[in-house]
Amino acid sequence: MVNLHGSSSNSGQRIRLGTRNSPLAMAQAREVRERLCRAHGWDESAVELVPVVASGDKVLDRPLAEIGGKALWTKELDRWLFDGEIDASVHSAKDVETIRPAEFAFAAVLPRADRRDCLIGAPSIADLPQGAKVGTSAPRRAAQLLHARPDCEVVGFRGNVATRLAKLEAGEADATFLAAAGLERLGESAVGTPLDKTDWIPAAGQGAIVVETLADSDAMGALSALDDAATHAELAAERALLEGLGGTCHSPVAALCEYEDGMLAMSASLFSPDGSERVDGAAKFAADDLAACRALANDLLSRASPAIRQHFTAEL
Repeated sequence: MVNLHGSSSNSGQRIRLGTRNSPLAMAQAREVRERLCRAHGWDESAVELVPVVASGDKVLDRPLAEIGGKALWTKELDRWLFDGEIDASVHSAKDVETIRPAEFAFAAVLPRADRRDCLIGAPSIADLPQGAKVGTSAPRRAAQLLHARPDCEVVGFRGNVATRLAKLEAGEADATFLAAAGLERLGESAVGTPLDKTDWIPAAGQGAIVVETLADSDAMGALSALDDAATHAELAAERALLEGLGGTCHSPVAALCEYEDGMLAMSASLFSPDGSERVDGAAKFAADDLAACRALANDLLSRASPAIRQHFTAEL
């Protein structure tokens, strides 16, 4: 139910926000609610949070790529949007599939938080013990680690922040990675060491929150008040790069895109899963020039070895 014409102290509900029912996802949804209410002078009761247990949260003993990919974070909320049970959904941008249903639109992208990865268990990659076991189920993190430290062993790690930290404490690995933005939103910024984003390139979309709704939704106008143009431009470029690569959950790809004065500077790296091979590229272009992202994707793939290229679906 969307009622955009009530008084600022409105006693009735205006917008229902769907969210995964995890501590981090709920923290992100609360941030969206707070920003919405501040932007429009609404009471907190004007925005209802509607949690769902996502399929990706139900199966934690296998890598996401093996059980359905990023769609497992979005499919329940997508269905609720289609059915009109919620007015919008809140997602971590890096968890949203590159190709979305045409009926959906990003109504807002919030200002980007810290996009870096944090290393938990050692002061730096170089300081990891010889032969260290490092927990991650992300192909990008695994390949980037093995490229820098081929002596290390990657062990599968999935679950929310608390689950991963508990696995680390239980000795299932010597170290693991968590997103700095997620730790910050949970009040856990003191945990771990942020890794330099130019040396250890983050995931496309990392640190950004998106609010998605139906393209013709009555909620679009109210939600768009939260949009941060710079972050939205960065995210659009990063997603265009992934689309140009044909990247999937199996694809070890890292991307860093930064906005300044209407221009975007993008750097990206593709890896073989074992980290033995890597190809890098960079470009600078106008913020609305998504063709430049696809050109960078083509350049990267043209220089990539078969060991890398087989993990991307785009054809040259």
